[in-house]
Amino acid sequence: MSALPYNPNRLDELAQEIISNVRELSQAGWTPATSSNFSARLDERHAAITVSGRDKGRLTTDDIMVVDFDGQGIATTHRPSAETLLHTQLYRRFPEIGCVLHTHSPVQTIASRLYAGAGHVRLAGYELLKAFHGNSTHEAAIDVPVFANTQDMSTLAAQVDALLDRQPLWGYLIDGHGLYAWGRDMAEARRHLEAFEFLLHCQLELRKLGCN
Repeated sequence: MSALPYNPNRLDELAQEIISNVRELSQAGWTPATSSNFSARLDERHAAITVSGRDKGRLTTDDIMVVDFDGQGIATTHRPSAETLLHTQLYRRFPEIGCVLHTHSPVQTIASRLYAGAGHVRLAGYELLKAFHGNSTHEAAIDVPVFANTQDMSTLAAQVDALLDRQPLWGYLIDGHGLYAWGRDMAEARRHLEAFEFLLHCQLELRKLGCN
């Protein structure tokens, strides 16, 4: 019987899932210069998350660590990402959330700069809005929040929590930074992430044409 407070076999499964999916995101150019962080719910008290400062295109199982929902590492000397609280706040608040993905694609980062003043990006009328869980029609509009960048993760987490009290969210941007997206499992989180990437790209192209 393991003395660990989590199931190591489950950790191994999640680590492999994170590694294979993140390698694809890295190949797409969404995780430059060791940026970005990725996690999956391990159980009702723990999450598996990428270790800080690792090349996301070359992850191994040693690059995946366990944290509790206070963001503290469990049975490891590795350091989690400084943004771990932005992951664990979602797991703590929503038991159905199983995966959180944070990337830094050029599209996401440029959109975060251009729409920071407005505080959100409005996405309306797109067929791909149906990619977000719970949406069943293109005849909808969602606002993707853009939060100010800060090194104070407790403050940013509190701002995210306050907005979650007021509206449903599938993701958000941080100014000059990138995108957070999540879902009930890796597949859904990937779908949400890819939908945001496509829709934000459309918004940027329309802006070039003077259409928004």
